[in-house]
Amino acid sequence: HLIRDVHGQPLRRGIYVDAIYDIGRIENVHFNPWWSNRPKLFQWQMQNGEAFVFGRTDWQYVYNTFCFGYAVGYKFIQTKAGVCNGNFSGIGADDCYTALVVENCAPFGLLITNGEFVSFHGPDPTMIRVDAANNGSVRFVNCAFWGPCNQIARVEGKGTVGFGDCTFVQWGGQAKDRFALDIVSGTALVRGCEFRQDLQQIRLGEGVRRAVITGNVFAGEQRITNTSKGKVEIGLNVGER
Repeated sequence: HLIRDVHGQPLRRGIYVDAIYDIGRIENVHFNPWWSNRPKLFQWQMQNGEAFVFGRTDWQYVYNTFCFGYAVGYKFIQTKAGVCNGNFSGIGADDCYTALVVENCAPFGLLITNGEFVSFHGPDPTMIRVDAANNGSVRFVNCAFWGPCNQIARVEGKGTVGFGDCTFVQWGGQAKDRFALDIVSGTALVRGCEFRQDLQQIRLGEGVRRAVITGNVFAGEQRITNTSKGKVEIGLNVGER
């Protein structure tokens, strides 16, 4: 498939991709409430809408896409056909309850570069959720996360999730007691990132098997809570005090 240069306002689901066994491409797609932002309609879209959904699609290429005002911006699911792997560059999700959800993905991974993610509405505004069923690999490189959300990411599953050279601007919720990155289980890599609030940065849960947290910079002091029973390396991070 080749989908490009599409602008619109899908209400329930924008693009759904599944059972693709060779390279598909999605380029320059922009979903925004141009058709209507009437309160009841837009509220329904925010509560139910999914802009981009990917099931089994091999070597998927997604370039310069954007969505505004959905329950989920980008969603990666397990179907009967399988799961997704691919290259996602310059993708954006603004004012989504959850900007990106990974239910499961391929071991050779989701390669997400130059992404921009914003969440600040909904029952628990969170930029990234990786679910307990995930066994694959997810990488975020040179991505930015902002908006007064509760947390940047909640990561579960047995897979690997990495954040490299990313900027985390806001998190914590109203009580300012949430961690930016809540790593419940699996393997985590957090390297060369900037945490711009003087709040708790990272929690490693008991189920974390491996983690490397190095070369990051923090506003204020380093606040990393490690309850992992696995192998963890934390070092060469720099705070302001």
